Amino acid sequence: MSPDGSAVDRSIATGTGGALRRCCASSVLGIALSVALPDNAAACASCGCALSSDAAMGYAVSPGWRLSLEYDYIDQDELRSGTRGVAGVPDGYELERDTLNRYLTAGLSYGPSSSWNFSMFVPYVIRSHSTYGVFDSSQPLPGASSSRSASLGDMRLIGSYQGFLPAKNLGIQLGVKVPTGRYGNAIDFDSGPAAGTPLDASLQPGTGSTDVILGAYYHEPLGRNFAVFVNGQFQSAVRHHLDHPGNDYRPGNATTVNFGLRYEENPRWVPQLQVNLVRKAPDQGALADIQNTAGTVAYVSPGFTAQVFTSLHIFAFVQLPAYRNLYGLQLFPHYTASVGASYGF
Repeated sequence: MSPDGSAVDRSIATGTGGALRRCCASSVLGIALSVALPDNAAACASCGCALSSDAAMGYAVSPGWRLSLEYDYIDQDELRSGTRGVAGVPDGYELERDTLNRYLTAGLSYGPSSSWNFSMFVPYVIRSHSTYGVFDSSQPLPGASSSRSASLGDMRLIGSYQGFLPAKNLGIQLGVKVPTGRYGNAIDFDSGPAAGTPLDASLQPGTGSTDVILGAYYHEPLGRNFAVFVNGQFQSAVRHHLDHPGNDYRPGNATTVNFGLRYEENPRWVPQLQVNLVRKAPDQGALADIQNTAGTVAYVSPGFTAQVFTSLHIFAFVQLPAYRNLYGLQLFPHYTASVGASYGF
C-alpha cells in the first residue's frame, strides 16, 4: 500500500465487458453509450465495467440508425486477495500507488430490420498509473513512477439477430474485437525512477489480440409495470500479435452474465436494478501476470434511464461490488460509474 493508504491495480481487464457490451459499451442496440515486473506483481482480474447497457436502455426492435456516447469511470484503489482486503504486499511484490481509468466510447449502430442489428464501438482510453515498484521492507520507499496516456483502444464490431420469437425478445450476438489500440510496450512511464521504460502489457490501451464475442439475451414483461431480462457473453482471444517466445501476451477468456429488473410505469423515467456476474481466466504469456489476473466478481448496479426528447435517451448507473474472489494479489475499485446517451434517427 502507499503511504496514504491507497493502492491501485496495474491491470484493467480489457477482456471483461458486460454481456452484449464492450467494457460497458458493446450494446447490440448501439446505445450509449519494460520495467520488468515480476510474475507476482499485483493485478486485477475483473476491474472493468460489466454493466449491460442493452438492458439499461431497453432492447430496441425498430430499424434505423443510432449514435451513442458513453463515459465509464474506474478508479482502482483497494488491494485484495481472495475474498478479503489486505493491508499491503510482501517483499518481492509490486507496490502500486494508483490507477485511474476513464473510457469514452463512441458507437454507431444500424438496424436494417426489426430482427437484425450491426454496431461499431470505438473507445478512447484515458489512463493514469503510478507505482513504487517491487516492495523491499529493508529499504526506504522510493519515489513513485507515473504514466499518463490518452489514445484509442480496441474497436468492437457486433452483430445481433433477434427474430426467433414474434415479440423479438430473444436474441443472439456474434462479434469481434480488433487490435486497434496500442499494445505491448507502446506506452512508457513518463516520470520517476522508471521513466522511459514500458508499462505492463495489461496497462496498454489495447491487448494486441483479436477476440471473438458470443452472446445471447432474453427479456420479458413481468406484470403491468415491470420487465425482467437476462443476458450473457463469452469473449476469447483467437489471435494475438504478441506471440513470440519470451514476448507473448494473451488476455484470459471472460464470461459475463447479467440479470435484473426494470420499472416501466413511466416510460420517460425508468429505474432499474442489475446484477452483473463476471468470471475471468488468467492472462497467458511471458508478459502476463498469470497468478494474479483471474477471479469471480458480482456487482449490484442501481441506475435509471431517462427520455430527454423523442429520439434522445440518457442513462446513469453505479456498480457496487457485492462479492469478489480474486486469485493472488489484486487491486480493485470500490465502485464504477457509467453515464451515456443515445440518439436514434
